[in-house]
Amino acid sequence: MAVSLNLYCNEAPNEIVVSCKAYDDDDDDNESDHCSVDYDDDLLINLFETEVDQMLESKVVSSRFHHNIVTARKDAIQWMLKVHCFYRFRPETAYLSISYMDRFLSARPLPQGKGWPMQLLSVSCLSLAAKMEETAVPFLLDLQIMKPRFLFKPKTVQRMEVLVMQTLNWRLRIITPFDFVYCFIARISSCFNDSHQPNRLCHLFSLASDLIIDICIAAIDSLDYPPSAIAAAVVLWITNLSVDEQNLGHLHNGVNQVINTGMVKKIYKVIEGKRSSLKLMPQSPTCVLEAALLCKEIAKYC
Repeated sequence: MAVSLNLYCNEAPNEIVVSCKAYDDDDDDNESDHCSVDYDDDLLINLFETEVDQMLESKVVSSRFHHNIVTARKDAIQWMLKVHCFYRFRPETAYLSISYMDRFLSARPLPQGKGWPMQLLSVSCLSLAAKMEETAVPFLLDLQIMKPRFLFKPKTVQRMEVLVMQTLNWRLRIITPFDFVYCFIARISSCFNDSHQPNRLCHLFSLASDLIIDICIAAIDSLDYPPSAIAAAVVLWITNLSVDEQNLGHLHNGVNQVINTGMVKKIYKVIEGKRSSLKLMPQSPTCVLEAALLCKEIAKYC
């Protein structure tokens, strides 16, 4: 997605509030985007190589995570997801906003005993994520809805955005599980035969998106999870396949890369803990392929 180099909202507090209808009109386009990907081996290799560099950086950062902000982090994520739902943002936006916040908190502490620094960080991370993924982004004042504890002037949020970007070494475009999930579903399908069912595939993508976000919420150490491992665990879960070498081999077949089996199993257990009541698809080649066919519907996504 092409991104403007200007990541700041050039707005004044007295500017007219943008109409919510603008976001409603884009809703159908977002749905079609999620159900339209075609990954070749070269692209998958590039994703794996970029992931390696990304994980080397995050390992250094996550070791300094301040665990005394767990409760504040949970409240912040809940608020961001409420705003995300209100504006019907893409699932990638939710993932990025949480990732930005966790990476920032891993790198530097916030003042303790005050609620406003975390709220300001939440607004800034959500704003940056929306600017990276959305075609229509609310003004900074309009983004501060759903009864936030504090309300910040746009210039204050903009200054915090700069601090966040500096702390993240200006690395806002990162590899996410969404970059892998379509491809992995496609590769699982290569072992089965069935007809196209685009509506079913869109539903499966929605399920996968929910699981990915749930993992970010549930696991405060999610920075240590490779995006490919998260995507692999999610795909195996929604297709009701076990975590074993054969099934994992289908995901990276033809690519000289190996997914961390131990990490996938760990993430799979996180999903089981959060989604034990989730009704799985019947374990059959037909249902597995329904998920796998998503790849043919997503060819224009990246």
